[in-house]
Amino acid sequence: MRTLFLDALQGKPVSQTPVWIMRQAGRYLPEYRQTRSKFSDFMAMCRNAEACSEVALQPLDRYDLDAAIVFSDILTVPEAMGMKLQFISDKGPVFEKPLRTLQDIKMLDCKYAMEKLQYVMDAVSTTKKALINRVPLIGFSGSPWTLAAYMVEGQGSKQFTQLRKMLYSTPGLLHQLLADLSRVIVDYLDQQVKAGADAVMLFDTWGGMLSEKNYAPFSLNYMRQITSLLKARHPQVPVTLFTKGGGLWLDQLAKTGCDGIGIDWSIDIYRAREIVKDRLTLQGNLDPAALYGSDESITEQVKYILQSQKEYGRFVFNLGHGVYPDILPEKVKVMIDAVRKFGKKQIEN
Repeated sequence: MRTLFLDALQGKPVSQTPVWIMRQAGRYLPEYRQTRSKFSDFMAMCRNAEACSEVALQPLDRYDLDAAIVFSDILTVPEAMGMKLQFISDKGPVFEKPLRTLQDIKMLDCKYAMEKLQYVMDAVSTTKKALINRVPLIGFSGSPWTLAAYMVEGQGSKQFTQLRKMLYSTPGLLHQLLADLSRVIVDYLDQQVKAGADAVMLFDTWGGMLSEKNYAPFSLNYMRQITSLLKARHPQVPVTLFTKGGGLWLDQLAKTGCDGIGIDWSIDIYRAREIVKDRLTLQGNLDPAALYGSDESITEQVKYILQSQKEYGRFVFNLGHGVYPDILPEKVKVMIDAVRKFGKKQIEN
């Protein structure tokens, strides 16, 4: 197995900067769209282990990447807990009945959720087998806060008014939901590791909407708890935390016990490294929109990011969020080729 990605997360010396892309298997690839066209809806594809394996490997066949990521969706967890989920064209994921009351939360099925998520474990094991140890496989989950955002609001939102209303009007109710989600997520990631995941990542997509005062109690502390419990079960498995818009809290994130922190483009890569030093691995942080630019501009921005890590040994190149659906695949190749060309030999800690 090519271990660049795992070695970088574990602080081992590597000869080349590893690279993978958030949402690397997705709509920007024509081969993905072809596979997706065979299924009536998105979740039907997610429940097909062979299809999940196929699309997870598609970007590896096209690009020189250092990791694969399980093909699934963060909202599989609330669906398994009993919420009816639909993916609606031009609207995205929508829950039929959002959570608003204590009774709503009490109706969630925490006890048998893992049984309903067996199809994800099948996708993990099928993908792991198909990889034939080419590169490591990343398992993942949404963070408790981010999952709660969709479950309370009912869908994606610019303001998440219902979620923030619950935070201020009935914080105890929200904490109960976050605690329930945390317990399920620990088991969910544990089972992904047992099925073959070599590393795991928590996506805190909506953590950046929280105030500085509220970030720790409503998001960070739950991710810290998940990291601790998972590390107790699988001390050798690297954990990466990613809060979109979380540049303010890098120092706090670095104290959670995680191995890596994903950063978006809202914080300069030099500033991010000044904060965390070489305590753990940074992952990021090219703005996905940079891939709309010229080949020359993409290459220059890749070089800037790599230069910022010249004195440090723990870095994984990535976008600052997922690749956009209308990005040209050829532009992604320009980025990856630049990482390969200018990626430095990293120093030993």
